[in-house]
Amino acid sequence: MTPAPATPAAPLNVEALRKDFPLLTRTVHDRPIVYLDSASSALQPQTVITAMARYYETTHANVHRGVYATAEESTHLYEQARIVAGRFVGAPDPEHEIVFTKNTTESLNLVAHSWGRTNLAAGDAILLTEMEHHANIVPWLMLAEEVGLEVRYIPVDGEGRLDLDELDTLVSGVKLVGLSAMSNVLGTINPLAELTAVAHRAGAVVVADGAQLVPHVPVDVAALGVDFIAFSAHKMMGPTGIGVLWGRAELLDAMPPFLGGGGMILDVKLDSFRSAPPPARFEAGTPPIAEAVGLTAAIEYLNEIGMDRIRAHELALTGHALARLDEKLGPDCHVFGPPAGEDRGGVISIAYRDVHAHDLAQVLDQFGVCVRPGHHCAKPLMRKLGVQATARASLSLFSDEHDIEVLIEGLVEAGRLFG
Repeated sequence: MTPAPATPAAPLNVEALRKDFPLLTRTVHDRPIVYLDSASSALQPQTVITAMARYYETTHANVHRGVYATAEESTHLYEQARIVAGRFVGAPDPEHEIVFTKNTTESLNLVAHSWGRTNLAAGDAILLTEMEHHANIVPWLMLAEEVGLEVRYIPVDGEGRLDLDELDTLVSGVKLVGLSAMSNVLGTINPLAELTAVAHRAGAVVVADGAQLVPHVPVDVAALGVDFIAFSAHKMMGPTGIGVLWGRAELLDAMPPFLGGGGMILDVKLDSFRSAPPPARFEAGTPPIAEAVGLTAAIEYLNEIGMDRIRAHELALTGHALARLDEKLGPDCHVFGPPAGEDRGGVISIAYRDVHAHDLAQVLDQFGVCVRPGHHCAKPLMRKLGVQATARASLSLFSDEHDIEVLIEGLVEAGRLFG
């Protein structure tokens, strides 16, 4: 029997959704704000702001050892956030597999410091990609310098995809593969499940940077097959100051602490200590409690809309944006990354004529448009692309076709001013 076709995701009512975000009511330089910088930090809906304010107004107390009512409430909210975050990415055992950190960068440093120092030795090889954010390069380079590792890279091809022609050779003998799930410069969505399967056949552990993918695409860690994945609340409608690391329970169990102090121990003597089991082992000190409450509210907001609908909206809008940029600006506007399609997210990095990215961003600001100029913490990739910087516009669930038109209006003016 032929399976019934999948029901298309219902379109988003963007006009209604925009009312959920207080900051979108602002004007900048007498223009309505056009927020196209979600790849850096997404806006928060009112439900997130309210949830955090309510926590501070009614509940605030430190977690875990307190026995009074508000302390127990605070502990419940914090631990509930762990379950909510784990379920959002399909974690089999969120209670034991979700570690809260400061951000994606700290999560990846945790893996490099704890798993890496325990399992990698002089002469071992690791494999990264040329499109990695510094957060998934620098910790490994630090470890390589300290231990004496061989660092290999999967190259990026002319369309902004990974060149996998030599993958079997590159992965041979490596002990760890570090992969961006979605490039924060190119918008490329990498074939993570395929790459992970190859890595596992070679005996390697896979750590994925999910900072750009998790907020925009339905993610299931079991389907991806990765061993670790890291992401940040502030890129998914939540607050700054809290990141999430999911790791396989057996790997976390075998890893030593990342930081020492209160909360991560079972016992301490003057000459020794015993670590608590994960995840407490990796959460020394007072954790980001209010931020965990905000993360819960953000995930509930995304779940209520539906990640499949968010992905469908952003996929269609990305295709529209690329087509309009080409139609209105032609060869003067170079967009880095793959063409519109299933392996592309809503990150649009632009070089326009010979106008410097920072000049583009400053002109766009006069139109109320928020974009991010710079190297986007991906200097090796910038060198590969042959540029020092790009102006990056990034889409979200509240972005619409009008935003794209204002972006183009600002780019045309930049071309006039600097042309």
